[in-house]
Amino acid sequence: MEILWFLIALCMLAAVIGPFVLRRRGGIRLAAPGSPDAADPDAYGFVRQEELDIRLPGPDQDLLDVLDVVQRSQDWRAASQLLAGTPKEGEVRWQRVQAFAGAASLELAQQPGVGGAWLRAWRAEAPKDAGGAAVHAEFLVQQAWRSSTAGTDDFRIILEEARTVCGEAALLAPGDPVPYLTELAVSRGLGYSHQEFDQLWAKVMDRAPAHMGAHIAALHFWCEKWHGSREEADRFATAAAARAPQGSLLAALPLFAVYEHLPEVNLVQGFYRSAVVTKAVEGALFAVHAARPDDPMLAHVRHLLVLFLVRMERWSEAMAQLVHIDGHVGALPWTQGPDPAAEYAVYRALAVAGYEANGGTPATLPH
Repeated sequence: MEILWFLIALCMLAAVIGPFVLRRRGGIRLAAPGSPDAADPDAYGFVRQEELDIRLPGPDQDLLDVLDVVQRSQDWRAASQLLAGTPKEGEVRWQRVQAFAGAASLELAQQPGVGGAWLRAWRAEAPKDAGGAAVHAEFLVQQAWRSSTAGTDDFRIILEEARTVCGEAALLAPGDPVPYLTELAVSRGLGYSHQEFDQLWAKVMDRAPAHMGAHIAALHFWCEKWHGSREEADRFATAAAARAPQGSLLAALPLFAVYEHLPEVNLVQGFYRSAVVTKAVEGALFAVHAARPDDPMLAHVRHLLVLFLVRMERWSEAMAQLVHIDGHVGALPWTQGPDPAAEYAVYRALAVAGYEANGGTPATLPH
């Protein structure tokens, strides 16, 4: 227990001193706040910590505009129209459903009994709206994880209701993979048998065989901390990467498998330079370079790469990822903590410091 408190104290210290690091060739040392030699993320045009958007992994202005209208007016119709015009295939619809559900869930947390009224009205006034049903199902999943403890009666009751609504949403939108993607989270929480999960996964694959978001959700099920093992998760990720079509981000899935099984306390020197980690990072970098610039899952991979590249002290490559994703932090690994913006800001500051310690400047950073 004493070790745990010591590690927590170290993390808190890093969060405080991370932004105040000094450029010095060959290493990084602390500098006083305000020192002219201190590494400064602002010099690179990065967004201030308090202005980072924790809702999304990357920009989606149409979604943000609609969210603003819905939350100001408490009228669900703009959300319904946006989802109706979002293609069923691809990743964008899934991300938008998650965003609407997350907005309603956060509203309810901030205003118990009142927040998220627009979603309740949506379901009551348009029960046959496929978008409303999909958002409702995802909302219930997020509520289960946010408001109750896994394994409790309350947790199971909410997820059982979510499973029912997933079924309703699937009937309202034949061919849409989103209700089945939402059920992947339900399967993890309710502890589906491997046979039950395989049956669900077959439905996802029938509709969206190269869906990166679906594979990340399924990977969670196969992880050691849920219903699989390190070997099963690695096998699932490796197989998906091997059959990934040209330009698919599925080649980055093994990096997500490595992340899911990171040791809570790393006592092995050079762990982040090990063959397993290096191979996964190289696969993810290859996937990023080969992907379409507008791939909606690209930001997810870049965010995870930042964590690994910083820990590997590959500063220039970390900075190259930050240039593309800065401003939005609603993705792994930052969302695993209580303050995603602060988590991200520490790694960004370390990347800047390492970059400058090895001779980098804002002028030498490609954009």
